[in-house]
Amino acid sequence: MFSRLFRKKVKVVKVKRKSKAGKVQTKTRRPKKAKMPQIAGKVTHYFPHVKAGVILVTKGKIVPGDTLHIKGYTTDFKQKVGSMEINNVPVKTAVSGQEIGLLVKSRVRHHDVVYKL
Repeated sequence: MFSRLFRKKVKVVKVKRKSKAGKVQTKTRRPKKAKMPQIAGKVTHYFPHVKAGVILVTKGKIVPGDTLHIKGYTTDFKQKVGSMEINNVPVKTAVSGQEIGLLVKSRVRHHDVVYKL
């Protein structure tokens, strides 16, 4: 299911070059595959007056500077992680199993999926 969401068209490029013997060789080359975004967590709550979302990290870790893609039924945007908090205390990293507070630039809803790019 996720591969259909993030699939890109692939162009096959033919490369011509001369060998030492003077013959022209053609070689088909495909571009490198882009990394599939990994599911990092899901949104559990949203505070509209401060534009902050609560994210439950389910896989991997999140650090400031990571780019997150938040996608849901009506939500779809990308954003860099600025600062994170756990119980009103700023943290540098969040690992799986932790709930973090994160300022978001757009409204998020319960059960929106958070991907790490």
